[in-house]
Amino acid sequence: MADLESLYEAILKGKLDVAKAVTTEVIAENVDPQEIINGYMSRAMEDIGKRFEEGKAFVPELLMAARAMKGALDLLKPLMKGAASHRLGKVVIGTVKGDLHDIGKNLVASMLEGCGFEVINLGTDISSEKFITAIKENQAQILCLSALLTTTMNYMQEVIDALEKTGIRQEVKVMIGGAPVSESFARQIGADGYSDNANAAVTLAKSLLSA
Repeated sequence: MADLESLYEAILKGKLDVAKAVTTEVIAENVDPQEIINGYMSRAMEDIGKRFEEGKAFVPELLMAARAMKGALDLLKPLMKGAASHRLGKVVIGTVKGDLHDIGKNLVASMLEGCGFEVINLGTDISSEKFITAIKENQAQILCLSALLTTTMNYMQEVIDALEKTGIRQEVKVMIGGAPVSESFARQIGADGYSDNANAAVTLAKSLLSA
């Protein structure tokens, strides 16, 4: 019998190979994927997030934990097709048009996925049209916009304006983040929230869904 607690430890410590090996073992033993995700993987991501907030872990540890979690999750995904997934909600995430930065955005995406959200990661340089199409196709409840440049952050306003014009602004919560972005900028452009790190993004997403 594979030790699921060792999967929790592997993700917490960012050990990708161990996380994948244990996941492969538990798949062979027909353990319910939801039990693996909710009981061990999500718990590890939440705990590394808490350590980050307390100053006991730093961005490299978060990135390594997220990578280990994603590696394990990729093995489980084929088993979850068609299964009633206990997801917290659907999130569309992307870096806005003209901006090619994706490390921070990918970390947020991995943290959200690890903590129970279904994430549609569109990548970088994403137009408002692509964001809107993804929201409609996936019936997403949350849109996360990322920008790392002062020259591209204003495009976030264009995306929110486009949501208004297409009549779906009320159907989706908009979160923004990135180095030049702030709480006051979020209010200025009419976003629902702002976070300056991946762990805060998870907390914000959960609170927006329950609002």
